[in-house]
Amino acid sequence: MAGVGTIPETQDDGARPPGYRLMLREMAPDERPREKLKLRGPSALSDGDLLAIILNTGIVGETVTDVSQRLLAQHGGLRGLFRMDVAELARIRGLGDAKAVRLKAALELGRRLAALSPDARPQVGSPEDIANLLQIEMAALEQEQLRVVLLDTKHRILGARTVYQGNVNQAQVRVAEVFRDAIRQNATAIVAVHNHPSGDPTPSAADVALTVEIVAAGRLLDVELLDHLIIGQGRWVSLKRLGLGFGKG
Repeated sequence: MAGVGTIPETQDDGARPPGYRLMLREMAPDERPREKLKLRGPSALSDGDLLAIILNTGIVGETVTDVSQRLLAQHGGLRGLFRMDVAELARIRGLGDAKAVRLKAALELGRRLAALSPDARPQVGSPEDIANLLQIEMAALEQEQLRVVLLDTKHRILGARTVYQGNVNQAQVRVAEVFRDAIRQNATAIVAVHNHPSGDPTPSAADVALTVEIVAAGRLLDVELLDHLIIGQGRWVSLKRLGLGFGKG
């Protein structure tokens, strides 16, 4: 039986020896794709990690993460895989019909999401809009996590990224990481969100200091920090509404 939290590695086409299972024992539990997604959220995973979750199993001599990295490297990344039809995917070593169909379905979902018109994206008009999106999930996290919600010129959501996990304060968080994806996606505004595992969302002095730093950096980069939300158990607070960290003007 596979160990708890591991992804069993088998070959779909029956070519593996009977009963053979290649486990991801060489990886720390919190580095295995499934566990990493549970702990850190999907935005923390690489393309290879996400692909490994879709494929689920590897082949003899290659873990599922090895297979995923090989597919991306040899076939032009996600864009290259998307251009291939199911029959072409099925012929790739390590896939087969079942995995090819799952992969094609996942890539098509991504294409449909990307094809949504800008007007179909959720628009942020208040801190409640962000809290409604993230509060339930982030309140359940056992570690502090800092996420950044990316917004366009009309404050429609472009995406959300996990930028830090651990002790979220100005001494630990690299502000450059907060804005990295915002710059890449031409976001004009962001909302920072982090949780307090203690359940009490009361802002600390470190939370306020981090907000001040993000606001200052955003002015230099022309990316506005609209708000900084702190999520607790059943409660959340907006530092903007509290007048903490944003100063005047």
